[in-house]
Amino acid sequence: MNAGFIGVGHYAPEKVLTNKDMEKIVDTSDEWIRSRTGIEERRIAEDDMDTSDMALRAAQNALDDANMTADQIDLILVATVTPDNPFPSVATVLQHKLGARKVAAMDISAACAGFMYGVITAKQYIDTGAYENVLVVGVEKLSKITNWEDRNTCVLFGDAAGAAVIGPVSDDKGILSFELGADGSGGPHLYQEDYLHMNGREVFKFAVRQMPESSVNVVKKIGLKEEDVDYLVPHQANIRIMEAARERLGIPVEKMSVKVNKYGNTSSASIPLALSEDVKAGKIKDNDLVVLVGFGGGLTWGAVALRWGK
Repeated sequence: MNAGFIGVGHYAPEKVLTNKDMEKIVDTSDEWIRSRTGIEERRIAEDDMDTSDMALRAAQNALDDANMTADQIDLILVATVTPDNPFPSVATVLQHKLGARKVAAMDISAACAGFMYGVITAKQYIDTGAYENVLVVGVEKLSKITNWEDRNTCVLFGDAAGAAVIGPVSDDKGILSFELGADGSGGPHLYQEDYLHMNGREVFKFAVRQMPESSVNVVKKIGLKEEDVDYLVPHQANIRIMEAARERLGIPVEKMSVKVNKYGNTSSASIPLALSEDVKAGKIKDNDLVVLVGFGGGLTWGAVALRWGK
């Protein structure tokens, strides 16, 4: 049995912050934000909503989609750079809130590539037979580390959660190949001190190279060609970066997930949020060849090629 997606779910806070709202906060404009990023609005969690609260809602939705209960989960992995507290981990808080068994639970810190690291880590545990069903959550409350006076970064980010239950699927389905990587020399380009700091030019240069390269690599690893890809779910950071990956794969616009306009960059929540929405909308169908690809601070990156279905 291969490891694959047997359930997906997501959650986004109700509060919407539009580009027009951003014009009242910093010196920017709706046209400037749209033309450079593709973002139209983002979601912001209320002060009393913790990262673990969003994780819980997405996790419950993923379990429902998988027709499973929390006591069937063998491992919980949470990708986040905005935990409730430095410790305990969001994963252990989530375990308690879900009412799961006393299974292993830990956080993964790989910034926007965190969910990809989580999925690929889950695959290893399943492949070895150590665990059968792994809950992987990507969740961020980026609003609490955003400098709302920095017009270059505050327009980019939003809060959300996405989750997946990774478990055994048929031999011809599931995760077929993957790629993970990191380049610590790029760490100074995207980091947090009190607030999030980003060298947008350098991150953009890295991303427009790495996302297309990783996407192509995971397809080649399974002996297929770019034109065999049915659907692409890239990290939703910037529409221009996403388009670079899509064009490199040579797939039409309608075969790429685009949620950055509605949610902005939600870091590790970005890919599972987009995936969950598109699965529920029927855009991803049984037997589709799907590529998930992300990049983030570290600098980090990860991609998988998978055959959708159980």
